[in-house]
Amino acid sequence: MLKKMERETNQWDTVIIGGGQSGLAVGYFLKKMNKQFIILEENNRIGDSWRMRWDSLKLFTPTQHDSLPGMPFPGSKGSFPRKDEMADYLEGYLKEYSLPVQLNSKVNHLSAKNNHYEIDASGNKLIAQKVVIATGTNPFPKIPALSSDISREIFQIHSSSYTNPDLLPPGDVLVVGAATSGIEIALEVSKIHRTFISGKPPFHIPDKAIKYGGELYWWIIKNIITIRTPIGKKVKKKIIRGGSPLIRVSSDDLKVAGVTSLPRVAGVENGYPKLEDGTIIKVKSIIWATGYRPDFSWIGMVDVTDETGWPVTDRGVSPVKKGLYFMGMPFQFGLTSGLVGGVGRDAAFIARHIKHN
Repeated sequence: MLKKMERETNQWDTVIIGGGQSGLAVGYFLKKMNKQFIILEENNRIGDSWRMRWDSLKLFTPTQHDSLPGMPFPGSKGSFPRKDEMADYLEGYLKEYSLPVQLNSKVNHLSAKNNHYEIDASGNKLIAQKVVIATGTNPFPKIPALSSDISREIFQIHSSSYTNPDLLPPGDVLVVGAATSGIEIALEVSKIHRTFISGKPPFHIPDKAIKYGGELYWWIIKNIITIRTPIGKKVKKKIIRGGSPLIRVSSDDLKVAGVTSLPRVAGVENGYPKLEDGTIIKVKSIIWATGYRPDFSWIGMVDVTDETGWPVTDRGVSPVKKGLYFMGMPFQFGLTSGLVGGVGRDAAFIARHIKHN
């Protein structure tokens, strides 16, 4: 049995790739089932993926909906945790349940070999019967190709590298992308720069519904907005096509802050962004809040992903390779799959499937 040989041969029943909230939640359930597993995390500390984001970032959901299974998130109801508080919570979660983790272990390649998987992690080879890929949805920044035609005199940065307004040179700023992150960054930048934002905001979930709606609101988005209901299927199409709904911020906030909303960027003319209506916008900085693109090229198996680059799964279970699972995917089962407090349900489903297969 692989379990008896783990110390000598680095063989495991299950290897979880990624030590964020999704990977930790799967680990929680596997440990309760007395399954043998290891979590591989590429960073120096659990929670570093949160610590490296912009300084003022807060979660989009209030404290009461930010817990992982078994451990309530500390804080007053209705408050929105800062990114470092979430990072510390994840680190504390790991310690609370003594989950096995191997830090500084970046997975470079995953391959299927007969009845097992081989994982190359920072030069070390691990063998597993089952693999859970919980690397999240933000592996690589997605920046439009037209950015290469922008004048070199304009400072450009993706939202993943943005930390605070002091990073930007003097002058007007264009934020490209009007989803939650783009709006939050635009609001912050507008305090010291004249700011423009380009793009059509997705639909907005009312603040009161999230902050004060209580368990009824959470129950609705958790149990009704899923891939199993007609309304859930419609919402999923909107999210996949246009991004997640606005939470905690809205286009009204932009108006109050004096941020000018513009049409989408359609091209470049004379080194400056050109909008869909033909307007040329001259700014000193551009922040590309244009999301991320998936990259599973390190998986050495065909047909695991579709033409969009996202994994083909049924609630995170790969129909292509037995024993291969994915966690933390957009709308994996429902709207809450993309929220910290919603990954527990998906993790429990994956853990049960691992146990019985």
